[in-house]
Amino acid sequence: MVVAACANTDSLAARGDCASDALIVGSGNFPASETVANIYTEVLRVNGFKVDTEFDIGNRETYIPALRRCAISLIPEYTGNLLQYLDTDATATTAPDVNAALTSALGDDLAIATPAPGTDSDAVVVTRATADRWKLTSIADLAPHSKELKFAAPAEFAQRPGGLPGLRKTYGLDISDTAFVATPDGPATVRALVDGRVTAADIVTTSPAIAEHDLVVLTDPEHNFAAQNVVPLFNSAKKSDKAVAVLDAVSAELTTTELISLNTAVSGEAKIDPKAAALAWITAQGLNSPIA
Repeated sequence: MVVAACANTDSLAARGDCASDALIVGSGNFPASETVANIYTEVLRVNGFKVDTEFDIGNRETYIPALRRCAISLIPEYTGNLLQYLDTDATATTAPDVNAALTSALGDDLAIATPAPGTDSDAVVVTRATADRWKLTSIADLAPHSKELKFAAPAEFAQRPGGLPGLRKTYGLDISDTAFVATPDGPATVRALVDGRVTAADIVTTSPAIAEHDLVVLTDPEHNFAAQNVVPLFNSAKKSDKAVAVLDAVSAELTTTELISLNTAVSGEAKIDPKAAALAWITAQGLNSPIA
């Protein structure tokens, strides 16, 4: 296992072949990303592309440099968080504004296809008991309880503009270092909240745990969290008209409802393998034959 891990790390650190027609589809280190990456992979293969995969790479700070080096060719991304990663001064929050700003922020070595209508956004989430006790409906309602909170999220949330800094600036929700619980992934974040180890958490809006555990998503009236439409992100050298046409057909079907359904299949009680869930979805959407 150690040898395999080292090999994967080495392949991502090395410069890839930007001139080849072959594609390497990557994914982040969470189930929703891997599921969509499997969808991209299989539909591209159906349409005649030679495709390899590098899944479970890690966070944006790891996979964007790999993408720039052509160690991977493309990866599912989320428009708002990608924009804030590329431009820490970005202020766009609505989908049209985010998409316009993102196009300018990509530079010469990165490119996107058409964003999907489906969104998978960050949200501040509490248990029903906490929402009832403190009469919470929005993030603003939670701010007066800052000193009583423990807050769970992946480690990078502590530094990202839409994370703790944004919540502090936009709502006065001031989470101290000692009250912040860094979790390795989304399922661990959910467990921390459901088990009562924290009072609030950053959980994506497509998580099946929200309905499963009757959790409450607090509204974000000041738009701290930017629009997060799913979008294929390419190394510019690996983007082609045919690949864009194929992935645009995929994105057209990736509504928020479909993303929730996929996440429920993979991360809910059924625990379906991401590739199996992707293949079933592709067949259901009629994407299992070449796109005319």
